[in-house]
Amino acid sequence: MLTNHFLSAEERAELDLFRQSLERFCDDQIEPHYAAWEKAGQVPRELFLKMGEQGYLCADVPDAHGGPGAPVQFSFAVVEVLSRRGYAGFVGGLQVHNDIVPPYLLHCGTEAQQAYWLPRMASGEAVAAIGMTEPGAGSDLKALRTTARKDGDDYVINGSKIFISNGQHADLLVLAAKTDASAGAKGVSLFLVDTRTPGFSRGRNLDKIGHHAGDTSELFFEDMRVPADALLGGVEGQGFVQMMRELPRERLIIGVQALYGARGALDATLEYVQQRQAFGQAIAQFQNTRFTLAQCATDIAAAEAFLNACVHAYTQGQLTPEAVSALKLHTTELFSRVADACLQLFGGYGYMAEYPISRFWTDARVLRIYGGTSEIMKELVARSLLGR
Repeated sequence: MLTNHFLSAEERAELDLFRQSLERFCDDQIEPHYAAWEKAGQVPRELFLKMGEQGYLCADVPDAHGGPGAPVQFSFAVVEVLSRRGYAGFVGGLQVHNDIVPPYLLHCGTEAQQAYWLPRMASGEAVAAIGMTEPGAGSDLKALRTTARKDGDDYVINGSKIFISNGQHADLLVLAAKTDASAGAKGVSLFLVDTRTPGFSRGRNLDKIGHHAGDTSELFFEDMRVPADALLGGVEGQGFVQMMRELPRERLIIGVQALYGARGALDATLEYVQQRQAFGQAIAQFQNTRFTLAQCATDIAAAEAFLNACVHAYTQGQLTPEAVSALKLHTTELFSRVADACLQLFGGYGYMAEYPISRFWTDARVLRIYGGTSEIMKELVARSLLGR
């Protein structure tokens, strides 16, 4: 698990109790229903409210803004526990709500924006999403085509987004749009969109090869009129700067998800190989099995040390873009390797949807894409070594 020796003794004890409480919540409220949610293509809206009641949402949002006010390790522990248990479809959207959107509000939002949205997010009353990716603009955020045209005291927004986690449930959308098409990156602004606004519409819940319990949607904006105070921080043209500032935490939490997804795949396989018999013995006794799992465990342990160093750097305000890019690259590629190696040990049963390793395997793949592809991560690390 994520180390907590940077916390006080009291905080460490509280974090242990927090994890135990969350495990019980998963046993009671998630595990009995998760297979059905995978088939339904999304979790029920009420799950956010239940998690909010228990303090599992926006854990490090200060109590002055309606959150639990815990150290950031508590928020990361939510993703750690759920990822290890194989709930990646839900985690994909939950981390947007818990770890990606709140920092935008805390670091960039006005007092009024913080006061309105953060308590609602912490309670689960409002589900948050972030609208950056477009059909023609994925990792290249400067290529956005969604526009926000100033009209009196309002902005009129037109365009679309795709692959938006929490798209079906979202009440709040942090939306990236061009306010000045001629200014390149300096012409991008972020807006806090209440999804009840006329002109906003949701497309279909997209059919994915993994992360089935996570709703992932197309969103459309047709002459959607928002007030000027929906502009994040009340400042136009700062969207790209704001996004670059918050990307490290996004990539850090993806690293948490990837590493503990790998740990969950390994745990499931350790249990299986000790039960499954072949040629008169448990397959755990074959050297190939033992060496494969030893390599997986060693790789996970090494990556966990890297992750803990990055978490500590983040808490000290010292996490660099190149370090977190390397972390995301390493942990997401590791998750795919571990899940693939573990699935092989299940034989034909590993390809059956009823076995949890199949879900780890399919869920791992997208982590090398969202939050910045592995290729983009390599380029960012290379720039720190060789320049542009």
